Amino acid sequence: MRHVRPASSTAGAGPVPDFDTFFAVEYRRLFEVLYLLTRNRVEAEDLAQEAMARTYERWSRIRDPTRYVYRTAFNLHRTLRRRLAVAVRKRAELLPAAGDADAVERRLDVLAALALLPTTQRAAVVLVDWAGMTAEEAAPVLGIQPVSVRGRLHRARAALRRRIGDADG
Repeated sequence: MRHVRPASSTAGAGPVPDFDTFFAVEYRRLFEVLYLLTRNRVEAEDLAQEAMARTYERWSRIRDPTRYVYRTAFNLHRTLRRRLAVAVRKRAELLPAAGDADAVERRLDVLAALALLPTTQRAAVVLVDWAGMTAEEAAPVLGIQPVSVRGRLHRARAALRRRIGDADG
């Protein structure tokens, strides 16, 4: 499907009559810029594809597609970096400070017990107890009702108490 739009320019390449032409002219350069920014081929490809997809979705409303696609790609990159930084901080919280051997051992016991839970229960515990979601927020993520999330949490927490209690005894 070709979406024709008013003439615009891509880095001096002349008028851009439709998205297909814009994509053909701009995609490789966008990918190369993102590769230099991220130093990761897969990440650059993902960002370029997502930016182009968002540009396509809004094509009829965009006045300067080159500016839009680059701004979108850079915003996506910044969002990805923020999310990764949060994930790294949360993972760092899983392990206590160096030198606290008892805390490390307790944390490893919890992680081992968590790994033994059925995936459905583990997912509920991780979303609610670790990510801080409510049962109502976790329910759509898991594709179940909030009452089912609470049931899974109850069973998972009981199993964790038993397993961790056995490790302490």
